[in-house]
Amino acid sequence: MFVVVGVTGGIAAYKTVQLVRLLVKDGHDVHVIPTDDALRFVGQPTWEAISRNPVTTSVHDDVAQVRHVALGQRADLVVVAPATANTIAKMAAGLAGDLLGTTLLATTAPVLIAPAMHTEMWLHPATQANVDTLTTRGVRMIGPETGELTGGDSGPGRMAEPERIHDAVLRELHHGSGGAAGSAWLVTAGGTREPLDPVRFIGNRSSGRQGVEVALAAARRGADVTLLAANVDRSVLDRAAGDPRIRIVPVSTTEDLERAVESRSGAADVVVMAAAVADYRPHEVADEKLRKEHAEGPLRLELVETPDILAGLARRRREGQTIVGFAAETPVDGESLTERAVAKRRRKGADLLAANEVGWTAGFEQDDNHLLVVDDSDEVVADVEGTKRDTAEVLVDAILARSR
Repeated sequence: MFVVVGVTGGIAAYKTVQLVRLLVKDGHDVHVIPTDDALRFVGQPTWEAISRNPVTTSVHDDVAQVRHVALGQRADLVVVAPATANTIAKMAAGLAGDLLGTTLLATTAPVLIAPAMHTEMWLHPATQANVDTLTTRGVRMIGPETGELTGGDSGPGRMAEPERIHDAVLRELHHGSGGAAGSAWLVTAGGTREPLDPVRFIGNRSSGRQGVEVALAAARRGADVTLLAANVDRSVLDRAAGDPRIRIVPVSTTEDLERAVESRSGAADVVVMAAAVADYRPHEVADEKLRKEHAEGPLRLELVETPDILAGLARRRREGQTIVGFAAETPVDGESLTERAVAKRRRKGADLLAANEVGWTAGFEQDDNHLLVVDDSDEVVADVEGTKRDTAEVLVDAILARSR
């Protein structure tokens, strides 16, 4: 999402560097608007390096793009951290003498501010009146906190910590879609592999991207996520590896995945089976590499069915638990993706089922996806195309809507 971060002239500006880093790490498009005074605390090169976007304080830069209103118009959220007493007063009065001021007047997006000032300034009737004015207009406050202030003072006026502001930003960005704070999610990703011999296996083309994005989307809503990663490349897992809310457990075969799911699903409020699970495995696994020179004619393999993990989960679900299945489909003979999704959800007994059409150049190993989600009334509750992050967000919305 497009997030504008205003930074004003307080010593707490150094903390906002961490806030911007967290938002960029989430994948948001972050644009920092410092005031001239803010640049006396943290310089322009730092903001540009952390946000990965150009930074200016002037309404006279990039005039052709009408930057002084364009940032506010495009914003999904505007955050001001720190918000000094001077800035709060200007916002209450509707003053627009710099780029941050014009952006705040031009935006219709939610505005979240993190006040930071000495206790006497925070408690002054003028500041409190300005805060009341802003909250009446719908501006949301995060903090201030009580603690140590500049110069050895202590009291209310300390800017909230970046992590707390970050959580507030995520709640605001997902306002109305429900939250997952305090819930436990179990998410599977990737594709299981069934060995033929010590060298070869039967597998599939799943990269694990969609499952990883679902785990990240749930974590952004506040969920504690266990991610069962079946043969997912490190390059895909790296995005989740640094998230403190996500615990990654590697698995390989369908049997590995089944054991991991059985041991962890009981404690999960939501289970999302996004991994592509092998339907069959070899009846026998060779101890040594199978060699052509030892074969007499064509190689014939006897395959046996693997356990149906999703159906087992649905049968064992506890009260209040949500079970979500995935289906990679290649509809033919005029049968629609919706018909396939409904039929599979009925067979498996899942609460929700997300189906995506796959092929040689669709679904697997692609950055984009098309998800169609049906519920236990056989109704389509979501139909979305976009990046796998986009489709994950919509799926999590559907799961949370069901949980409310």
